[in-house]
Amino acid sequence: MVRRMEMELWDWMAYADQEMSGSRITSIVIVALIHVAVGYLLISGLAISAVKEVVQRVTTVDIEEPEPEPEEPPPPPPEPETVPPPPVAPPPPINIAPAPPPIRTQQNIPPPAPPVLIVPPPAPPAPPPPPSLARAAERDNFNRWAARIQEAYPSRAVRREIEGNVGVSVVINAEGRVQSCTVTGSSGEPILDDAACEGMERYARYDPALDAAGNPTTGRDSLTIVYRLN
Repeated sequence: MVRRMEMELWDWMAYADQEMSGSRITSIVIVALIHVAVGYLLISGLAISAVKEVVQRVTTVDIEEPEPEPEEPPPPPPEPETVPPPPVAPPPPINIAPAPPPIRTQQNIPPPAPPVLIVPPPAPPAPPPPPSLARAAERDNFNRWAARIQEAYPSRAVRREIEGNVGVSVVINAEGRVQSCTVTGSSGEPILDDAACEGMERYARYDPALDAAGNPTTGRDSLTIVYRLN
């Protein structure tokens, strides 16, 4: 019987050796020794009560298994890199030309319609032009400056008792003064001719000529200066 128990013990230990490790093997070895001791006591004729008590103690041995260490959770898989999609150019617009209208041929071409004569209405009459304000130059206080020209009778002509008539033409500026003088009818004496133009440029005064808008402008005058000794 002891041999049988030993064989069962070894079979059980072999099974335990495959299934358990570490502290479990140690506990199993202790239990096996206890079974051997119990078998020996049975053979020696010990009391059954002692065997039951030992068996009860053996069967009530708690074998604490070590708590397995918590496994670390596996790292999360790397997030895939989001690559923006390549820009897609829109397709070029397709211009679809409309179909040309059908060409209709006409055998008999009608004569062209006569042109419509459109007579435009007469243009409104143009407004009358404003009255012209133009006028010629006018002598200002003629008797006074003519007398001063006579008073400037050349002394050489007086001594030689020279007399004569001098015709002159003058250009009058916008201020009413004689701008230039030309002898148009000579007296035959250069002394009197020169004295006539010099007197006109020095003493003559005019109201200046006006253009159509009434602005002062240049004018002309012609006259004869008479040199007479009293």
